[in-house]
Amino acid sequence: MSILADLLSTVFERRYKNAANGKLDKRPINTLCDDLLGRHGEVSGVALACQILDRYAVMDDVAKKDFFDYLTHELGIDPAQVRKALAAYEAEPTQKNYRTFLSTAEPARQELISRLNQVPGATGQLVTMRNDLLRLSKKYAELAAFDIDFRHLLNSWFNRGFLVLRPINWESPAHILEKIIAYEAVHTIESWDDLRRRLQPTDRRCFAFFHPSMPNEPLVFVEVALTKGIPSSIQDVLSDDRQMIDAGDADTAVFYSISNCQAGLAGISFGNSLIKQVAADLARELVDLKTFVTLSPIPTLMQWLDETGRRGDIDDNDKLRNVAANYLLCAKRGNGSPYDPVARFHLGNGAQIHAVHAGADLSANGVAQSGGAMVNYLYDLRKISQNHEQFVTKQKIAASKDVRALSAQADA
Repeated sequence: MSILADLLSTVFERRYKNAANGKLDKRPINTLCDDLLGRHGEVSGVALACQILDRYAVMDDVAKKDFFDYLTHELGIDPAQVRKALAAYEAEPTQKNYRTFLSTAEPARQELISRLNQVPGATGQLVTMRNDLLRLSKKYAELAAFDIDFRHLLNSWFNRGFLVLRPINWESPAHILEKIIAYEAVHTIESWDDLRRRLQPTDRRCFAFFHPSMPNEPLVFVEVALTKGIPSSIQDVLSDDRQMIDAGDADTAVFYSISNCQAGLAGISFGNSLIKQVAADLARELVDLKTFVTLSPIPTLMQWLDETGRRGDIDDNDKLRNVAANYLLCAKRGNGSPYDPVARFHLGNGAQIHAVHAGADLSANGVAQSGGAMVNYLYDLRKISQNHEQFVTKQKIAASKDVRALSAQADA
């Protein structure tokens, strides 16, 4: 798939660049963008878009900030025109008036980004552009309006229906394996030998989502351990001398690492669809699999304990489990959602907090973030929809009796 995509991309890119007669348009990039928005010919328009993307690719942060300012302030909506178009539609709700309202209410920068995306291979470049926007928005809050439009487009382009689920194994192309090593965000892959231990054995699986426009770039991937019973520590899962089993003997699939790969796609959720798709596929492949759980970090536990002055409450592993369970069930953000980002993700997917473990991640990062505690989120395929609905509508957290008992002991 990637070879064919590269060939087609090269052919089309040459066609569009040839349409510009090889001449470099030296006008300011803002003028090029205005021209692109006025173009109706596909070939000439895409040739112009190529030049805009090429120009952007060599910009420094000062020039990028100026470019984003132009998109934010010059290519937004005209509130007066929007009100006028809406009034006309309210007075006479015809198809023409509705079309005029939609056109007026859509910022020109959305149309510009869409036209830039007509260039073969541009999707990845635009994801990189959005990463620049997110980075600069931390310093320049006025750029946030543009990101709303950018995120809207990316949500459409990276709709689940366009994503391709591919297994990653030891026989996968080296350039893909290199990216798995680089993008692993939960449990660092130390070497190629470490990667082989995670991919080659029959009781290990890895899956990633790809987009047809970025065939060599994983969007998100999940690492899975097939086990007998639910593990209580990442050391057991990743141990060099662990006892391997035949995949057919496993009764549990453990999602022990989920990593988002593209910073420019922050806020575009793939992990929820990935977990559910992988769980369904594994259930069809291995009929004896009955349990689907995560072994997840609790990345903000120690931060929360510091903020609330409760770090001193932890004097042993039993107390740590109590405090961690209480944190997962009771610590909230201002909007009432769970404080912990991993909890928000899995509970929003319809999972249940199943068990909390102390001494589960003894790495330097695990101890620093959570005192070594980890949590199992259970994906009961029969209850996912119900749990999700209760969480979204009532902010009700699904949790086992054991976890609720641990939480209660923390308050005792």
